[in-house]
Amino acid sequence: MKPIHAAAALAIGLASASNASAELIWQDFSLTYLNGSDYEVGDEDRQVITVEHASGHSWGDTFFFMDRLKWDDGTTENYMEFSPRLSLGGVTGSDLSFGPIKDVLISTTWESGENFDNLLYGVGFSFDVPGFNYFNANIYKAENDLSDDDEQLTLTWGLPFSLGNADFLYDGFLDWSSASDTNASEMNWTSQLKWNIGKYFGMKSKLYIGTEYAYWNNKFGIKGADERNPAFLLKWHY
Repeated sequence: MKPIHAAAALAIGLASASNASAELIWQDFSLTYLNGSDYEVGDEDRQVITVEHASGHSWGDTFFFMDRLKWDDGTTENYMEFSPRLSLGGVTGSDLSFGPIKDVLISTTWESGENFDNLLYGVGFSFDVPGFNYFNANIYKAENDLSDDDEQLTLTWGLPFSLGNADFLYDGFLDWSSASDTNASEMNWTSQLKWNIGKYFGMKSKLYIGTEYAYWNNKFGIKGADERNPAFLLKWHY
């Protein structure tokens, strides 16, 4: 594994800050079940259990998830990401908003899977987009264990809407990374369209049913490994 540089120290510092006296503004926990049959790179059929936690603080925000994947042949693996961001407006007490941009942040991500750890660091922006719960952009420099270093752009969004008395959420992410000597440029656009059926059972928490669709070109930087994968989704926020 490559040496842990300033990005790792920053990520660890931000993680520690979330446990300090800084104000917790909001947080969300969720558990997701996915079942798809068109995965690339490995067994086509997989089931995935995902645990997620997101939080907003006076100093910034965090996002964490861990996937437990089970292939149809019985193979299992784990993958996780932890993404703390430091709000420059929050820590300086300044209003950094301009145009559609609400805040400017220092962004970091730690990606960890089977026998690798990647560190990403850069700058992030939070946008004020009408109708969206959130819309974020992060521009990273990536230090990768199993391939050459590259650059990455990540967009995340959440768009709630209603049809009659039915409540829906369309959310997801888009990752684009540059090419290097060891990997092709890749683009992963994964989004979820979900219907909150929890309200019909008198649940205060959200229980979603829907689908996740992964549109992934050159998956894992492998030229020609293009994934088009719809998956059944069940997601509970608690």
